[in-house]
Amino acid sequence: MTTIHSSLGTAEQLKDPDYMPPLSSAIPLGIQHVLAMFVSNVTPAIIIAGAAGFGFGSNSPEFPNLIYMIQMSMLFAGIATLFQTIGFGPVGAKLPIVQGTSFAFIPIMIPLVAGKGVDAMGALMCGVIVGGIFHACLAPFVGRIRFALPPLVTGLVVTMIGLALVKVGIQYAAGGVPAIGKPEYGSLLNWTVALVVIVTTLGFKFFARGLFSVSAILIGLVVGYIFAYFMGMVSFTNVEKAASFALPDPFHFGFEFSIAAIIGFCLMAFISAIETVGDVSGITKGGAGREATDKEITGATFADGIGTALAGLFGALPNTSFSQNVGLIAMTRVMSRHIVTIGAVFLIFCGLIPKVGAIISTVPIEVLGGGVIVMFGMVVAAGVSMLSEVNWSSRNMVIFAVSISIGLGLQLEPGALQHVPDTARILLTSGLLPAAFIAIILNLALPEKIGNEQTGEISGGWSGADEANK
Repeated sequence: MTTIHSSLGTAEQLKDPDYMPPLSSAIPLGIQHVLAMFVSNVTPAIIIAGAAGFGFGSNSPEFPNLIYMIQMSMLFAGIATLFQTIGFGPVGAKLPIVQGTSFAFIPIMIPLVAGKGVDAMGALMCGVIVGGIFHACLAPFVGRIRFALPPLVTGLVVTMIGLALVKVGIQYAAGGVPAIGKPEYGSLLNWTVALVVIVTTLGFKFFARGLFSVSAILIGLVVGYIFAYFMGMVSFTNVEKAASFALPDPFHFGFEFSIAAIIGFCLMAFISAIETVGDVSGITKGGAGREATDKEITGATFADGIGTALAGLFGALPNTSFSQNVGLIAMTRVMSRHIVTIGAVFLIFCGLIPKVGAIISTVPIEVLGGGVIVMFGMVVAAGVSMLSEVNWSSRNMVIFAVSISIGLGLQLEPGALQHVPDTARILLTSGLLPAAFIAIILNLALPEKIGNEQTGEISGGWSGADEANK
């Protein structure tokens, strides 16, 4: 945790979002926010490019599109963050909210692009743009839909997101996606590289302090990268080819109308909006010891949606508020939005330099695998933590059991839906949407209390199963 010195300001000033600390302290704190979210911000672009088939093999003619997506991830994370910190009109909470590329949409995006190459990205961007507009339209009503998403539902959704991604982490650590893969897939060298990242990350997370602890995953990736370099696994060919400066390209991937993408992104917008509400509340409670106002929550949701729609116009993925930066504010106790604005400017600067994206693209997939195993595991852990707040009555256990069984089952066995129309199949095999939909409907439809006789039956059934397991 960064030590807050008295030179930063008084206790009351540090709780004020409009307070500007001295630049000598503000700049390092702003860079710290970027380091805390940097890896998580660019990882979704790498995953989606890999799923589509142009994220591996630097000799592929489509590979420059990966560099472009990484570049746009940084640029529009910075722009969306400015929407939050500076704001305009009703857009933006004017709080130190850091925006970044959302992991939540990955289970929806992978079925849309899987193995289809760059040609599938136009349909994906259709979903990003329309979903972002829909997300913004939720802003005036976001407070009213919270009742439909209690910890039982949100915890289930977050857990499902993590479970959908852990397979990707293992594949990357082993050497990439097997269908695209190489003979050395799963080799000892590949796993050694991934383990170097994991061990280094854990070491810095638990035995270091301050910035070194906050940036543990980034440091783990750097150490793993250096190790992979000495193993001959790093090539800088694309860095030499990349431009030193480039502006974003409107409709870089085109635009293709897709019902499946629109439905998927609009449904996920509900989940993302509630996530943002939680992050805004976490920032005001952790940094200023107060509840978030309705105006701040509405403005943050507007910024989420507008930032996502704008990103989609230029070939970037959906944006959302980043929870790791909420935790950073709770640790530092500095609420200044101007500090986060400095971090946003740094992200925009990096996003305009393709060589930065090219350098990131040289990271071997095994190195990234070590990092995402930790990140995706933490997503599952966050979901379990949210579920710990649930009152595990028989009713809630049934809702959770049915939702996760069907959602995870369809994700693991997509062939079970081979006779379902394409649009429905894409949405259902994500696993996340059916699980969330079932949980929401059952939570609203089932009575809070079950009759004594029925409760006894259900409880007895579970108790008997427990005894059998013993």
